[in-house]
Amino acid sequence: MKILTVDVGTGTQDIFLYDSRLDLENGLKLVVPSPTMIVHRRLKQATHIRQPVLLTGVTMGGGPSGWAAEDHIRAGLALYATSEAARSFNDDLDAVQAMGVVLVSDDEARRLPADVLRLELRDFDFDAIARSLEPFGVSLGDLAAVAVAVFDHGNSPPDYSDRQFRFDYLDRRIRAENRLSAFAYRADEAPEIMTRLQAVVQSAKQSVHTALGEIPLVVMDTAPAAVLGATFDSQVQARERVLIANVGNFHTLAFRLGPGGIEGVFEHHTGLLDLPKLEALLRALAAGSLTHAEVFGDNGHGALIYHDQPLLLDEGAGFGVVVTGPRRGLMRGSTLRPYFAVPFGDMMIAGCFGLLAAVADVLPELGEPIRGSLSGAGGGTAPWDA
Repeated sequence: MKILTVDVGTGTQDIFLYDSRLDLENGLKLVVPSPTMIVHRRLKQATHIRQPVLLTGVTMGGGPSGWAAEDHIRAGLALYATSEAARSFNDDLDAVQAMGVVLVSDDEARRLPADVLRLELRDFDFDAIARSLEPFGVSLGDLAAVAVAVFDHGNSPPDYSDRQFRFDYLDRRIRAENRLSAFAYRADEAPEIMTRLQAVVQSAKQSVHTALGEIPLVVMDTAPAAVLGATFDSQVQARERVLIANVGNFHTLAFRLGPGGIEGVFEHHTGLLDLPKLEALLRALAAGSLTHAEVFGDNGHGALIYHDQPLLLDEGAGFGVVVTGPRRGLMRGSTLRPYFAVPFGDMMIAGCFGLLAAVADVLPELGEPIRGSLSGAGGGTAPWDA
């Protein structure tokens, strides 16, 4: 059984092809530029040669692509976009127009001059992944499922904080289903308010289902996927209760985990954190004293405590906090004795392992071989014997 897992971040998209016949360490993997970085670079090139640009496609992650779009407009160059593509920068289309983006219909887009550079936006490009693997003799024609993770603020109502909207969503999911895989969904069950997840589903239907038929698709939030993946590090598995921080390029999200599930969580913007502030947040989350008002008031998303019993970080030998994520180096030298998780020997695809574990929960018909592989009981065949 093969499952394609894709963890889409700000800097990179991390790709792991699971094969139930192999030990996980022998699975094929790619770490390549993220879709928003690809768009960023192509917009920069267009700005350099002073070429107008049309953005089409679906809603995708912003950040670098949004900054490049602003630079393009500031250079006095035209930037056109269809409505769905424009929502990559802001769900409020009035705000997108205020940036200087010219909104066009599909018909108007088709009538733009031939010298306009056309860029199709999407977080998940199945065809590009398949083409990348093909020269190495790897086919994606026999997949049992596809799983994709993206970060999604959701479509907040007008005049309602998108930070609060996302944290309301996190709270609802934890209270409804207290496990990290609660943030994963079958394609047809993804919440309508999570517009980026919905866009991934749309992209998959246009590519995966065209190529392979109606195979299952699972979509998930990136940070819970990374934290879930980190739990498969052998050192982390030995702990009954643990604090795991995913230090991402844009967002830092930490979960306090125990036998009953999620005991507490906070989410903040990584760019607003230094080591002393992050240590203070982690200590307060462990102690159960961290408040939503404290984090939200500092321009973060918020904090919630679900379990009163503190997690003591400073007792005993070993590590105090588990850390993963591309900016985990922020925790180097911390007095919390951070342990940098390397599930199955690779931190960069921790999110893919988390996606794989979530697939076992969301698609129980595929669960047995996946759980066997994640426990080390499955696989075992050498690649040349597979």
